[in-house]
Amino acid sequence: MTNNTWKKLGLTVMSASALFLAACSDDSSDSNDSADGNLSGEIELAYVSWDSEIASTNVIGQVLEDVGYDVKLTALDNAIMWEAVANDEADAMVSAWLPGTHAPQYENYSDQMERLGPNLEGAKIGLVVPEYMDVDSIADLTDQADQTITGIEAGAGVVAAAEQALEDYDNLSDWEIQASSSGAMVTQLKDAYENEEEIVVTGWSPHWKFQSYDLKYLDDPQEVFGGEETIDTFVREGFKDDMPEAYEILDNFHWEASDMESVMLEIQDGADPEDAAENWIENNQDKVSEWTEGVVE
Repeated sequence: MTNNTWKKLGLTVMSASALFLAACSDDSSDSNDSADGNLSGEIELAYVSWDSEIASTNVIGQVLEDVGYDVKLTALDNAIMWEAVANDEADAMVSAWLPGTHAPQYENYSDQMERLGPNLEGAKIGLVVPEYMDVDSIADLTDQADQTITGIEAGAGVVAAAEQALEDYDNLSDWEIQASSSGAMVTQLKDAYENEEEIVVTGWSPHWKFQSYDLKYLDDPQEVFGGEETIDTFVREGFKDDMPEAYEILDNFHWEASDMESVMLEIQDGADPEDAAENWIENNQDKVSEWTEGVVE
């Protein structure tokens, strides 16, 4: 083989090598872009099946899905939700009502997880009645609504506070709490409201019922139900190291009561929670961009 032939062959090999290296470089660049804008991994979010938490968990879950994560939403009982995150059986929750509603769970499990702070401020719990009822304070209750408070799940913080109210208010000594579920409570509220009947329910806000019905909180002079609450985000220990980008998105997650109520109301009007979450995200890209800022481009 002549020297010219070897030279030509050498140039061909070098050219092929250059093309291969360039292709690898392009693939590497594409891979980095994918890592920046299309994250991956499995995340499980636990939540309690309250209308507020169905809304918030579906919204943040969809945001995490949109950037590439495989997200599983798991509805659990109050205490089990906290236990799941504390025991690393779930990665995170955005459903912790503090300082009052989830005080027992916080005391039991908070040292086994990381608190990222409020995702919503200005939350509230208490006894709620229709505006047409002629009573404005818990201390003024006598024989309204057959002396029955319609509650949600036994063990929920607002129900525990209502039970304490029966002890702290002398005028409630003959009253009782009818525990049920959040869905059953709003069904009974709807029926009573449409017939202008008396009803006293354990209530909390944000909640779509305040947009659908003319309601009011009863004053609580004994402060049994506490003051303003926040809804906080918690993640399992080690989550930041395992999924730093997802951790940052959850840490950035913060919205207003009006945002949550709009999602809740759409679900109440018949929309699938995932569809309602997607609609809110589409119409609020400015807020979503703040949550994902620095994580995805």
